[in-house]
Amino acid sequence: MQPRRSLRLVAGALVLALPLLSSCGFNKATDKVYTPGEGTNNRDGDVKILAAVVVAAQPDSGTFLASLSNNSSEDSNALTELAGAGDSADLSIGAIDSPIEIPPRGFVNLADEGGVNVSGDFGAGDVVELTLTFDSGDSVTMDVPVVYACDEYAGLDSSAEASAEATDGATPSPSESESESASPAPTQPLYDCAAALSEG
Repeated sequence: MQPRRSLRLVAGALVLALPLLSSCGFNKATDKVYTPGEGTNNRDGDVKILAAVVVAAQPDSGTFLASLSNNSSEDSNALTELAGAGDSADLSIGAIDSPIEIPPRGFVNLADEGGVNVSGDFGAGDVVELTLTFDSGDSVTMDVPVVYACDEYAGLDSSAEASAEATDGATPSPSESESESASPAPTQPLYDCAAALSEG
């Protein structure tokens, strides 16, 4: 008598749980690819652009970083150009001296390559519009967030390093100080990571 009653209770519980389990369905938001993080992704072309950000250690300059994954199993590809687009068309973008190669089914992290320097009127917390062009002829335009060069991004803004090297220990001679063209361009103060992270 007892085993039958237990069996009926288990069967009843399953019948009640069945609508809850079947309500998940297919093609729901939980089935979609999602990478938590500050960067933005684009998976439309043969080259997937993942976790794209501009890392900024100071206002008005930063370094574009992203991971590039070649989805083609036969053809290599390469990033040949980065340019401002839309409202960000007036940004100054460092040239990519030689194409950044992505082998078939390969993966390149631009942080390992030093990234691409970007300068203009922006700061951490802004979004800039950038176009990536590949040697296959494909181009992708995307909105890229500007993040503080703090925590996992610390030390990744090569534009800030270049500014620091230009001004470090440079005491101009009297003849240099008379000439404005000989003076290094003024640089913005670096962001205070402790203050920035406490605000976030």
